[in-house]
Amino acid sequence: MSPVLEELSAELRADGGLLAAALRDVPHGAPLDHGDRADVRLLLEAVREGYELHYGHPRVVATDDADLALLAGDRLYALGLERLAALGDLDAVRVLADLISESARLHAEGRPEEADAHWARATSNVHSAETR
Repeated sequence: MSPVLEELSAELRADGGLLAAALRDVPHGAPLDHGDRADVRLLLEAVREGYELHYGHPRVVATDDADLALLAGDRLYALGLERLAALGDLDAVRVLADLISESARLHAEGRPEEADAHWARATSNVHSAETR
């Protein structure tokens, strides 16, 4: 079990509401590679969980309600971007915002495999954004 996914789950549970009620008892799946940036660990997982709620297989949230999944995904996108902005890393905010919109475009065009490849490139750019 991934400590970062447990941390994300605990934070969402503490917020309460419908999203907290839809959490898995035990998160499953592998976390992202966080590189050397411990400061982005939770926020990258929040954005990835948002993506999985929209298009894939969520690791922390379990719901069959498509509307709740969409709203929860948007909430998790916002959580991740908000935290990254609070770090003052505007280059990384741009990278993640572009990732979210590019992923949506690729899925809408029926090219989900390209969206997955885009994730690897974008998260690598977030890891290196601090050193630019």
